[in-house]
Amino acid sequence: MTIVQIGPSNPLIDGRQSGRAMMVRRGVQILLNEMRHTLLPELTLANGRRADLVSLTDKGEIWIIEIKTSIEDFRVDRKWPDYRHFCDRLLFATHNQVPLDIFPQDCGLLLSDGYGAHLLREAPEHRLSAAQRKSMTLSFARIAAQRLLAAEWATGQTFGDG
Repeated sequence: MTIVQIGPSNPLIDGRQSGRAMMVRRGVQILLNEMRHTLLPELTLANGRRADLVSLTDKGEIWIIEIKTSIEDFRVDRKWPDYRHFCDRLLFATHNQVPLDIFPQDCGLLLSDGYGAHLLREAPEHRLSAAQRKSMTLSFARIAAQRLLAAEWATGQTFGDG
């Protein structure tokens, strides 16, 4: 029996994500995994904001994917422009009940159905500085390692690389 629990039982779900947002996220994760990206959901950035999904490509690019599930969700959230300082490419992800024309043209766009996603619009590249890339990559690695350790503690299993 666990006497002390360090952190939540599932660090990826904290109750703020709707079922629809989780559906969009799942489809995007499937697509990006097929594209050989490494993904980390709910990553807190250096400015205190939390990105819905951060992706590290096999070339070392950092993408941030902001999930929006309604027109209202997009209109009330004005923090997403700050994400550009932490990624090489910024994308929105949504589902087919949200009008696609609400999303800015200078961001990428993904459409998810929960079983996969389609890249409807490429995200323009705005390269991070070397210092910012290093900071983001180290943050990505640290948080991923902490989550792996938390999962091991929560399940009693040891996860290896093969």
